[in-house]
Amino acid sequence: MKKMTCRQLGGACDLEFMANSYAEIAEMSKNHGMEMFQKNDKAHLKAMQEMRDRMVSPGSEAMKDWTKRKEAEFDALPDIA
Repeated sequence: MKKMTCRQLGGACDLEFMANSYAEIAEMSKNHGMEMFQKNDKAHLKAMQEMRDRMVSPGSEAMKDWTKRKEAEFDALPDIA
């Protein structure tokens, strides 16, 4: 099990997520983002816009590169008890 924060995953707060895989933690982050969107949280809305901008950048490689870096960051984290 590993731990990352919303901010480490491109979000706007220090809420911690714990998961066994990057896919799991990414899904948790996505669900948290949807909740913050519904609450119209300004900081998270700004972070979401930055993520959208990454997705539509020329060649759309920016999002793939970002995801690879985040997955590698997750993999490099120590396991927690």
